[in-house]
Amino acid sequence: MRQENSGEGAVYLGIDAGTQSLKVLAYDPAARQMVGQQSRSLALDSADDGSREQDAASWTRALQECVLALPDAVRARVRGLAVSGQQHGLVALAADDSVLAPVKLWCDTSSTTECDAITAAVGGEGACIAAAGNPLRVGYTASKLPWTKQHRPQAYTALDGIALPHDYLNLWLTGARFMECGDASGTGWLDIRTRQWSPTMLAATDPDRDLAALLPPLVAADATFALLPALADALGLPAGVRVAVGGGDNMMAAIGTGAVREGRLSMSLGTSGTLFAWSASPKIDPQGRWAAFCASDGGWLPLICTMNCTVATNQAATLLGLHHGQAETLLQASAPGAAGLVLLPFFNGERSPDLPLAKGALHGVDLHNLSPANLYRAAMEGASYSLKLGYDAMREAGLQGARVVLTGGGANSAAWRQLIADLFQLPVEVPVQAEGAAFGAALQAAWACAGASMPLADLVDAHVVFDPALSAQPDPVRGAAYARGYQRFNHYLQASLPLYRQRLPWISPRGCCP
Repeated sequence: MRQENSGEGAVYLGIDAGTQSLKVLAYDPAARQMVGQQSRSLALDSADDGSREQDAASWTRALQECVLALPDAVRARVRGLAVSGQQHGLVALAADDSVLAPVKLWCDTSSTTECDAITAAVGGEGACIAAAGNPLRVGYTASKLPWTKQHRPQAYTALDGIALPHDYLNLWLTGARFMECGDASGTGWLDIRTRQWSPTMLAATDPDRDLAALLPPLVAADATFALLPALADALGLPAGVRVAVGGGDNMMAAIGTGAVREGRLSMSLGTSGTLFAWSASPKIDPQGRWAAFCASDGGWLPLICTMNCTVATNQAATLLGLHHGQAETLLQASAPGAAGLVLLPFFNGERSPDLPLAKGALHGVDLHNLSPANLYRAAMEGASYSLKLGYDAMREAGLQGARVVLTGGGANSAAWRQLIADLFQLPVEVPVQAEGAAFGAALQAAWACAGASMPLADLVDAHVVFDPALSAQPDPVRGAAYARGYQRFNHYLQASLPLYRQRLPWISPRGCCP
């Protein structure tokens, strides 16, 4: 066992367990310096029925490998850590804390029927919003439970506990079952107004079982737990390391990008696209156009999540045989609006707008505009227009942003940064620390393990800095061109809704632009 904590030269680990990889950042807040970083890839099992699953053991293996790969001198200085995890996944726990089945993930749409059944049992989407602040979406945890009961009855019978991915890693680290309200918001069971489980939503999920008894206790944002001594030894960490509660990846990304005060928009251009803004009070939409989540700091985090962001550009790049540098160059051969070419980028179905059974579609093709440059641009624009739909809904509720902080793989593209600035007509900033969720977890750990002696927002403002070389300013001329492209996108989306067998009354029909 290494030496006891001294507080001098403290290092805090931020762990981000995502869909494609697990990352560990080591941050020294006194020096304001990242002193270590490791990443390991994660496999994803996909099936034609919409299933998207992972093995929970792959997370713990990746976490152990990442921590052990940090320099010895860095590990010796670790005083605390926190986990950021992909939201909504169902980790089914046995009485001995073992995992009973593969983990169904946020992007799993195989439980569409079960999601509809729960919603109907409550009394419709409006009744769900009245009970919990949110409509139930197919990606949320709730519908995965009756799916498990139907398709994996042995696992359901043996079920002793329900965890989310970040909760499971916390359990592995501490031996304790607990959950925090930010990540719990994405289960579909939490009333985000009261930060308590909704009896109505739980009963609709399974009227014959006490699901509340399977859920872990909800803990405060500043709570910490002891790292298991045996695990500290195995990871080469000092005695006395504390584990902060962490949270869902969106909640930790809000901290890591500075979205801890009103007026700040944070957008991630990753596998999924997210857009959220911190609020001091619950922001619930009667039409369910955004997720009314809790933040992991006591506030709230109204959030838009699309299931197809870099998925769309990666699909186009693969089709065209492009690598990143070639794609950026190719974009120079096209103009905003892609000469009328419009891609509805619903390769994984879609959550925002709520079209879980949707498929991608290319519209507006003529004899002159079907070029590689326009096709790639249409993919990038389509992914961005989906986020703009959500932003427009949030603006109707008064959630006006003054800037967009951009993270995720798409933020590495100068063209995409400029597109967002022009489309949203807002300045774009990019943090120096690109891994927003992992960095946010490290900052939360530093805050909680120091006794939460100052407001978290003040600590965040002191540590989140931006790279001026990566900023982008809106151009009104290009903005007008994107506005026309956005109208075309809305037109084709509205026309396609009957094919997806769902209509969304909150999307107003728009005429196609000339």
